[in-house]
Amino acid sequence: TFPLALDVGSGRGYIAQHLTKETVEKLIQVDIAENALKNAIESEIPTVRVVADEEFLPFKEDTFDLVVSSLSLHWVNDLPKAFREIHQVLKPDGVFIGAMFGGDTLYELRCSLQLAELEREGGFSPHVSPFTAVADLGHLLSRAGFNTLTVDTDEIQVNYPGLFEVMEDLQGKYILCMGESNCSWNRKPLLHRETMLAAAAIYQEMYGNSDGSVPATFQIYYMIGWKYHESQAKPAQRGSATVSFGELAKIEGLLKRGKK
Repeated sequence: TFPLALDVGSGRGYIAQHLTKETVEKLIQVDIAENALKNAIESEIPTVRVVADEEFLPFKEDTFDLVVSSLSLHWVNDLPKAFREIHQVLKPDGVFIGAMFGGDTLYELRCSLQLAELEREGGFSPHVSPFTAVADLGHLLSRAGFNTLTVDTDEIQVNYPGLFEVMEDLQGKYILCMGESNCSWNRKPLLHRETMLAAAAIYQEMYGNSDGSVPATFQIYYMIGWKYHESQAKPAQRGSATVSFGELAKIEGLLKRGKK
């Protein structure tokens, strides 16, 4: 049971729909987008909504028993600082559970746009937000102070009729929870029609499915990190092991003898 939980980058509050009041007694939803919070979905859990930046959480140290975040942290300018802020507001033995888009997200779209721009315009500008590599994630969490880390990855592929449908979907119905257009300040404001047509052809040629559709990949990192408390389990002292890893090779033989 978590008496007080925090949803960082909550958007319209989709996570709250999957929590129960028996598990979470009170939930604070934080997002920098005021309109998203104003249009948040109602939940059975008592909820307070706060407009704030993930990099500057307006809460005292050791406040929350649980912090969650779903598919919003890739928008953060300073991810290490955001992780430090989350760690700071957690109570000792509190847990952070998060999911964020990973480095291979929309690689088909990004590659097609870059090749088309290089061909038609002699250079390219990023049109999709940058993503973190999974190799960096555990290190960032550890540097922020989290321990007993768990990091996992998953990939979801969604098929579309073509590139234009991919971009329409990203800028349309997913804009609040997945909006993967580019948030870089120096991005190019628009793409020329000829470049878009070339990108659509490249997308189809390089990644197209046999039925004429094209895939869009979403890579998701799942992470769990705990704030230190003296009651947590600790690794055994070096040299205290009583069995060698070399003994594991003998297990199969012992099992076969046992069956006989």
